[in-house]
Amino acid sequence: MTDENIDVITVGRISLDFYANESNVGFEKVKTFTMSIGGSPTNVAIAASRLGSKSALVTNIGKDSFNDYIISKLKEFKVNTDFIEVDQTEFTPAVFAAMDDPFNPSMFFNRAKSAPDTKVEKSRLNDELVKKVKVFWISACALAQGETAASIKSWLAIRNNAAHTILDLDYRPSFWENEAVAKKVTLEAISKSTVLVGNRREFEVVSGLTDPKQISQHFLGDQISTVIVKLGEQGVYLSSKDEEYLLPPLKVDVRCGLGAGDGFGGMLIHGLLNSWSLEKIGNYANVAGAIVASRLMCSDAMPTMSEVEAMVKEKA
Repeated sequence: MTDENIDVITVGRISLDFYANESNVGFEKVKTFTMSIGGSPTNVAIAASRLGSKSALVTNIGKDSFNDYIISKLKEFKVNTDFIEVDQTEFTPAVFAAMDDPFNPSMFFNRAKSAPDTKVEKSRLNDELVKKVKVFWISACALAQGETAASIKSWLAIRNNAAHTILDLDYRPSFWENEAVAKKVTLEAISKSTVLVGNRREFEVVSGLTDPKQISQHFLGDQISTVIVKLGEQGVYLSSKDEEYLLPPLKVDVRCGLGAGDGFGGMLIHGLLNSWSLEKIGNYANVAGAIVASRLMCSDAMPTMSEVEAMVKEKA
């Protein structure tokens, strides 16, 4: 895949994910796990690719025996791997999930502070590609430390608020020195973004606000065109300068809620690339997230367009 054929670039973490096969039990009673790949930016790249977009992931993997597996899985999902390199000093992070509460599974992160995905240099992407790619997706936790954080800041400056520059607020306290630092750095990235995605808590960190309408009014303007606030069991709130929608959650038998937001993100990207209305984006993204939540894994659970369309018709 050449640079000219890339629609979407996502930047940030990648991991080996291990999902407990047993439901409604904690780690102490788990007997078996199913392995796949994950990390929010990785899942979003896969989700977008499953829907037909040409996506590329920018990250690093570690010095371990899983490299061939990781790259082969990404290629299986048709994600461009040209911008992934191997860090010889650390192992690829591993994440374990117990389905004690399928809506909010317990997680254990085996991740070094200087994980491979914190060491991506600016030279990994050429300036022209950064400027012209249609969707540039950043997870805010990738701004917490390391060379990757500095590279992202440079790439955001190069894009100069080009549409669609999407910032997933993706706040994880363990990545940051403290909340004040997270707020300062994330606000800098917000000033270079055009679309914001996050849950109530993540928006509270950067704005002190939890009401979705107030959040929308605070951020929307000439630069920020779209704000999406994920409300958990209350659904999702989407807004632009001219319209707003509060969409209720869809009722599904939840198997694992971890990747629903990433499935939502993949459909958000698809809708933006195809100039869909905000309402259509919200409805389809809501369904995509629900489908992922009804399945055990994250990356492997990302739906195709035909699966989403079938559920949209069923729920109509």
